[in-house]
Amino acid sequence: MRDSEEKIVITGLGVIAPNAIGKEDYWQALNDGLDGVKKITQFDTSDFKVKHAAECSSFDAKEILGKKGLRNIDRKTLLLCCAAKMALDDAGYSITEENNADIGASTGTTLSVAWDMLKFTQEMVDEGPNMVNPALFPPTTMNFPSSQMSIKFGMRGFNTTISTGYTASLDALAYAITQIRDKRVSASLVCGVESLSISNFIGFDRIGFLAGINGPELSCPFDQRHNGIILGEGSAVLLVESERSALSRGAHIYAEVSDLSFSFDSYRTMKYSRNPAGLITAIKNLLHSKNILSQEIDSIFLSANSATIQDYHEAQVVKEIFRDIDVPACAIKSMIGETISADGCFQIAAALGAMKNNKIYPTINLKKKDPSCDINVSKKSRDKKQDRILITGYGPGGHSAAVFLNKYEK
Repeated sequence: MRDSEEKIVITGLGVIAPNAIGKEDYWQALNDGLDGVKKITQFDTSDFKVKHAAECSSFDAKEILGKKGLRNIDRKTLLLCCAAKMALDDAGYSITEENNADIGASTGTTLSVAWDMLKFTQEMVDEGPNMVNPALFPPTTMNFPSSQMSIKFGMRGFNTTISTGYTASLDALAYAITQIRDKRVSASLVCGVESLSISNFIGFDRIGFLAGINGPELSCPFDQRHNGIILGEGSAVLLVESERSALSRGAHIYAEVSDLSFSFDSYRTMKYSRNPAGLITAIKNLLHSKNILSQEIDSIFLSANSATIQDYHEAQVVKEIFRDIDVPACAIKSMIGETISADGCFQIAAALGAMKNNKIYPTINLKKKDPSCDINVSKKSRDKKQDRILITGYGPGGHSAAVFLNKYEK
């Protein structure tokens, strides 16, 4: 971001997470170390060794959206629409005929569509091509959740879906910021959503990514027992807007999005590269672009997910970039699992609470730290002033991202 450009700020937040619903409950759950991992109830796991995931089991869309118009809406879209309504309400942003073209939507989602494609294909096989229920087809498209969200709330600005996997909702944030800076809109919902289904569960099980296949079935980033991911689901939605727009509405401003940086490793699909060069590049570029010294960062929200190689890579990054500076860090995936495309928005949502309450969240299940991951994480919540937070996005496949959040100052 160039210094002459207007600030981009966050004014609304909605959260449907495995361990809490709503921003305040989410922040409290993270601070208390509340584990969202539980036995899977959405499908039968009797044929699998792994039995747990971070489900949004207490989620009831009717309580948030009302009963009308939900009949043919799939789970991922319900998760998204509920979080979006929370974000709009939280921001006090009313969509009207006068301003509905001035708000857009940028959504990160990648895997959730697999279940809907399976349902559509299965009915075509079972009933024949001419007997397929047409209502099953629209949810098979990647942009269905974001489109339905805009339709439900009457939004007529841009509507974009980004499916870059582990960094998708941070990519969605970057896209929305570009649209705002180019004055195509003054505000945008930035969304991340993934829903748990037997389709993505089987996929991760077959490629050997899940915790419990070769070790204990828990999410324990940086712990010696880390052996794979616990799948998570849910949706986190931010309302971002130009500072001018926010001030004109008299909106409460959570934080400023200072800048973002991205890199791509060009390695292999669903494989980790030999080293985290892409994430190192993304963070170093971010530090350089903002002329920020390492010691000026109050905490790091890492995307470590209990996969042994990912935890090791992120620890490597912290040690290389920050060296002798003991910057405290946390890994919230220990509590909400690996939410893939929704992760970036969940991380930002968590960081906003940390900034408001001056907290560093615990990394739970940290019993005995892996010596190769010797960085400043703790199994207990810590008090520390949070004015500038670094958030990472990382995973197999090559995408890396980093974002700075600053406490807002006029």
